[in-house]
Amino acid sequence: MTDEDVSSERWAMSKTAIEWTEHTWNPVTGCDKVSPGCDNCYAERMAVRLRAMGSARYVNGFQLTLHEDKVTEPLRWSKPRMVFVNSMSDLFHPEVPDRFVNDVFDVMTKASQHTFQVLTKRPQRAAKLLAGRAVAENIWLGTSIETNQYTFRVNHLRMIDVPIRFLSCEPLLGPLPSLNLDGILWVIVGGESGPGHRSMNGDWVREIRDMSIGEGVAFFFKQWGGSTSKSGGRLLDGREWSEWPRPSDASERTA
Repeated sequence: MTDEDVSSERWAMSKTAIEWTEHTWNPVTGCDKVSPGCDNCYAERMAVRLRAMGSARYVNGFQLTLHEDKVTEPLRWSKPRMVFVNSMSDLFHPEVPDRFVNDVFDVMTKASQHTFQVLTKRPQRAAKLLAGRAVAENIWLGTSIETNQYTFRVNHLRMIDVPIRFLSCEPLLGPLPSLNLDGILWVIVGGESGPGHRSMNGDWVREIRDMSIGEGVAFFFKQWGGSTSKSGGRLLDGREWSEWPRPSDASERTA
C-alpha cells in the first residue's frame, strides 16, 4: 500500500483506494520494521504527515499507540463493508496486549455483517494467541511475504483455524521458489511504490500467478508500482487479475 492508498484516511475508519478492500479501521497505529518489506513503509510516512497536520491520533507519530475508543466502532456500522484492519499498524505487534487483541477479535465476531481482513507480518504471535480458537467466518487472516526468506510465515498462518487464509506478496522483492499454497485461498501480489521504490521482475509475479491457477487459489494482482501506486498500472499479460476467495472453497483447501 502507498501514500495514495491512504491519502483519504482519517483517524480510524475510512474509504480507501486499496483495490482489495473497501474501508480501513485502525484501533492501533504505529509499528516497527521487522523485514525488508518494511524499509520504505508507507504507514510510517503517512503517520509523520498526519502528525504534522495536527492529527490527535498521530501525536506519537509512528510509535505504537492503542486507540481504545475505536475498538467497538464496527458495531455501529449498519451497512456491510469489507474492512482492512490496522492498515497503519500490525494487530499482532508484541506491544499490543493480549487482552486488546482478544477484544478486537470479539468485536469483529459480533459485527458479523462485515468482512474483516487482518494482515500481519507476525503470524507466529497470531498462531499463539489464536490457538484453540475457531475464528469467525467473517474474519480473514493473512500474512505478508516479500522475499523467499520469509515464506516460513505461511507455515505459522496454516496453524490458525480460520476459514480464509491469504497472502500479501507486496512489495514483492524477489522470487518465491519455496512458496507453498496449501491451505491458502487468496494471494495478492504487488510492486513497491513511493520514494525509493524497488523494482519488481514480472517473472516473479507470473510464477506466483501460475502456481495459484494450478492450485485453484484466487489471484489478485494489485500493481506494478513505481513513483506512485498507479504508475505502472495493474495489467499483467494484457489483463487485470482481480480474483477473490470464496468461503465455500475453504472446505476444499484445508491445511
